[in-house]
Amino acid sequence: MTASVATVPQPDLTALPSIVAGLAARAEEHDREATFPHEGVELLHGAGLLTTTVHPRYGGPGAGVLDTARLLSELGRGDPSVALVTAMTLFVHAAQGAEPSWPDELYRAVLAESAERPVLINALRVEPELGSPTRGGLPATVARRSAEGWRLSGRKLYSTGSVGLRWMIVWARTDEPGPRVGGFLVRADAPGIAIEPTWDHLGLRASASHDVVFTDVPAEATTGLSTPDTQRAPVLTFPLALPAIYLGVARNALDWLTGFLRDRVPSGLGKPLATLPRFRTGVGEIAARITGAEEILFGIARRADEGDPAAAARAGVAKVLATRLLIEAVEQAVALAGNPGLTRANPLQRHYRDVLCSRVHTPQDDAVLTGLGRSILG
Repeated sequence: MTASVATVPQPDLTALPSIVAGLAARAEEHDREATFPHEGVELLHGAGLLTTTVHPRYGGPGAGVLDTARLLSELGRGDPSVALVTAMTLFVHAAQGAEPSWPDELYRAVLAESAERPVLINALRVEPELGSPTRGGLPATVARRSAEGWRLSGRKLYSTGSVGLRWMIVWARTDEPGPRVGGFLVRADAPGIAIEPTWDHLGLRASASHDVVFTDVPAEATTGLSTPDTQRAPVLTFPLALPAIYLGVARNALDWLTGFLRDRVPSGLGKPLATLPRFRTGVGEIAARITGAEEILFGIARRADEGDPAAAARAGVAKVLATRLLIEAVEQAVALAGNPGLTRANPLQRHYRDVLCSRVHTPQDDAVLTGLGRSILG
């Protein structure tokens, strides 16, 4: 099955404000119930936003890192769980454009299906014993040769979007005498897949980042299989855009706090809290942190689009600095609001829980800072 260029949905960015509003309208409900926002994904599909990073050679818009970061920051204002699921799909399309690893006919079939329905894709890598593969080690998930092709067995943790995925790229090792490692393509409706609802998290509760168990599941290898000693470290380019999700979260926190301070008129004061210097200074500090994080993230994204080789090399440091600023911004909003900021009836506590999740994305702070220190000290 071959997709023509006309089958790739073209993005309608004029619909973005209404989409963000639609996501926000259900975000509290999905957070409270820890339910996956299928209807939110449908909104993005309807506007062609799930395929914005498809390369022009496949008929896609070919959105760059900066445009992707801006899109994710807006979606983060609506529902950061939807933004995260979207990011995973956008990064897969971007990677296929940069270094194709899917069989061409299969990938074009995926694009053709994307014109008809939401097609979410994610790379599943983390395992119970191994943790994140970015810290080294072989996966326990095994791909075995059979008469029909590869068959996959194993367990993956933190599988973002699990119940909504159409395709999974499963990191595994082969059962060959000299094992190779790499991604294996699995249809989410293939026999032998079980999703265990283990995701009961503090933040991003609607992301359905459950465990996925594979038992003799049919799979197709990508072209990137290699022996462990020849594996190349991934080059961070489009994942530069991921922390931008939390720009949207922090902006939501500031918006709520601003409204609260303007509306709150203590009887002993007789005027809004917003008139007091300490609150004005505090809000200014929050806004400055958000601005600083935006400048870091968008600035390095712009440089990546321009081909600056140092941009990818500094992506980890940018992530550490930006996420720290955003977490500090929301923490200060909670401190200024007092008890109302931690009350479940108000959204600020949800924004606080969500922004804390920015720390856990790869690369994590300790890995970035240890690597940077090693490069300086030797």
